[in-house]
Amino acid sequence: MISEMTLAEKASLMSGENFWNTKSLDRLGVPAIMLTDGPHGLRKQGGAADHLGLHASLPATCFPPAATLASSWSPALVERVGTALGAEAAAADVSVLLGPGLNIKRNPLGGRSFEYFSEDPLLSGSMAAAMIRGIQSQGVAASAKHFAVNSQETHRMSIDEVVDERALHETYLEGFRIAVTQGQPWTVMSSYNKVNGTYANENHALLTTILLENWGFDGLVVTDWGGNNDRVAGLRAGNALEMPSTDGVTDAEIVAAVESGELDEAVLDARVGELLTLIERTRSAREPGATADLNAHHALATDAARRSAVLLRNEGATLPLTPDHGPVAVIGDFAATPRYQGAGSSLVNPTRVDDALGALRASALDVVGYEPGFHRRDKPSARLRRRAVDLARRAQTVVLFLGLDESAEAEAVDRAHLRLAHNQLELVRDLVALDARIVVVLAGGAPVELPFAEDVDAILHGYLGGQGGGAAIAELLTGVANPAGRLAETLPLTYADVPSSEDFGRTEATSEHRESIYLGYRYYDKVGAPVRYPFGHGLSYTTFEHRDLVATDAGVRVTVTNTGDREGTETVQVYIENPGEARGEFRAARELRGFAQVTLAPGESAEVAIAYAEHAFGVYDPVAGAWRTVAGDYGVLVGASSRDIRDRATVTVAGETGVGGEPMRVQHYLDGHVERVVTADFEELLGREVPPSTWDRSAPLTRDDIVAQTQGRGGFASLLHGLITTTSAALMALGRPHASNNVRFALDLPFRSIARMSGGRVDDAMLDGLLTMVNGRFWRGARHTFTAWRAHRRAARGSRRTGGASPAEATPITTTPLSPAPKEG
Repeated sequence: MISEMTLAEKASLMSGENFWNTKSLDRLGVPAIMLTDGPHGLRKQGGAADHLGLHASLPATCFPPAATLASSWSPALVERVGTALGAEAAAADVSVLLGPGLNIKRNPLGGRSFEYFSEDPLLSGSMAAAMIRGIQSQGVAASAKHFAVNSQETHRMSIDEVVDERALHETYLEGFRIAVTQGQPWTVMSSYNKVNGTYANENHALLTTILLENWGFDGLVVTDWGGNNDRVAGLRAGNALEMPSTDGVTDAEIVAAVESGELDEAVLDARVGELLTLIERTRSAREPGATADLNAHHALATDAARRSAVLLRNEGATLPLTPDHGPVAVIGDFAATPRYQGAGSSLVNPTRVDDALGALRASALDVVGYEPGFHRRDKPSARLRRRAVDLARRAQTVVLFLGLDESAEAEAVDRAHLRLAHNQLELVRDLVALDARIVVVLAGGAPVELPFAEDVDAILHGYLGGQGGGAAIAELLTGVANPAGRLAETLPLTYADVPSSEDFGRTEATSEHRESIYLGYRYYDKVGAPVRYPFGHGLSYTTFEHRDLVATDAGVRVTVTNTGDREGTETVQVYIENPGEARGEFRAARELRGFAQVTLAPGESAEVAIAYAEHAFGVYDPVAGAWRTVAGDYGVLVGASSRDIRDRATVTVAGETGVGGEPMRVQHYLDGHVERVVTADFEELLGREVPPSTWDRSAPLTRDDIVAQTQGRGGFASLLHGLITTTSAALMALGRPHASNNVRFALDLPFRSIARMSGGRVDDAMLDGLLTMVNGRFWRGARHTFTAWRAHRRAARGSRRTGGASPAEATPITTTPLSPAPKEG
């Protein structure tokens, strides 16, 4: 089929027809297919299209997002959720579901943390692989994203993630490797950012050497929406499909590159072949008759929320609540209006939403009343707090719903701090002073500081529970269900304890991963730092005993017994303690290398067998460019968290000594105190100088620069920046956080994306005029922009009269270059 296509036809298939669909080629029977957001629910827009959830989508089941599902530690459950997602996509004639997201949670302020699974690559990769298998079982392609090192939202479309090779492979790529090799996704989405100086979408090492050659990926790489920089470089690196439509602009670039010899047509043929393979693989998803059982999916969403909530604290067996606990006061705005998902491209229009307040009122508990207690977005109100305290005085138990509001967690915006809202903390202070049991229920997709943890009786973290989360929380509070969730990330005492806290999201051009391999529990356990709750932590209404551990160099067997009085689920976690730890080598103290779950009745025992993950005894050798097994006597630790170790053994592993190359001389990378690393230390690790972390404010802005760089330049540039920030602030003040964040997203757009994502409304000539305006020559740029706009309009009218020509065949508009000419994107 490819041999029958013209060059223009092949080029045309490499970008979208519109925002969500690929182009068709009717002459050869190539259909268009639809790609749609859906990490935790189908987001198919029926009207106006956008990338950040601004316009409503069709109703679909809103499952708990990845941050919640990861706390289940159950790949089997996540695969069932994936199967349901695939079924709803197929029923809606969607061929590609854009998920799961599995980037590592480097820092708890990451605005998109709710869409990602864990700080650990084994847990992230295992969960993502399970979801991929479920989605694709329905003939719908999954898209593992965002590849790779998409660690922050601030300046995400231009930031250069500077990371050493050990951390790159052991931390940021390992989860993707597991997802690709075990899940075999049909598509992978490249990330916006640069990785060590090269855009991920045109990074040959990432897309070809690692993804294709080393991991055996045989699918298609698609850009994130608007994530293309150099279209020809992307094709050569391994990216096939650019989304959304660029109105033919980059199609023409491909044709020109082939005709000039810059691009080998065989490379284009290979990328077209990858698209045709994807179309063929998803053929069954486009066949008529597919249906989805939305009632069954709601029940599954509720079960997923139930099994993912984490019981963090339960002093004196406060939970579960029974009628014997006396009058119960329900306080907190989140009880009646649940926070059940994040914001941005994953914003799902749920088929229904359960709230915890209604479920608690329907239970056997004596609920004496409800008060919201606080305004959702931290507006002070002495009246609301007073009414809540008055209600609490009438109760013996207070169930207090706290959490992050909708403005705190969203795509394209990182969080500003790790605390809960001031008005919530003030309410907690007033309530703990009363003579009542306090049960806190948390909502949010990422860690928060919990300064009151020791002052309350119980804490249940529901994360973001999806549309069934409210009912699930009520069942857990009342003992209808037994909590089984375990933390997939560490909850620090304060944000200052996070190793990347000093500079995360505060730099402009680069993001320096100075902490290297030491993030999450790998850092805290290395230096022995206190934490609020450790990785893997989670309580139950019953108790478990681990005994008779047998460890080999292939895996472990351990007997688990339910020593309590009710059925419960235990998650057995296997950590490998590195032999070089006592010698102060550049390695984490312990790393998760296996896990399994077992559900047991009271008094029941079962033997659990767990195989080690690949690379369980290995490190990545940057000199050899490969993983190496390191010889030594390893500790095998079995427990209920990274710090709750129940049994241990030792295994001797044959392998090589050392990692190769120069030994690490920086003490902070040996003892783990990476919070003390300075620039010279980081350069020693990288083996090169770090690039400048700030923008060059003396240079004229080009197509490669982002709109945020207009700040402080004066004239029209400052006016443009002020218009965006003022509009965003106004929308936030009006109580429209989603719209506010979407407007602010414009600051991180590269100028080149204005033309490519405008749907043909802006062309490159008009963009050149805009750049002239922001670079201080307003009237000249305005005249150029107006002239280009009129030429664009005439060309568009002519195209309509002639029935339209393919962009590759159309006559380009000739404009006079401006001086200095903007650098091509």
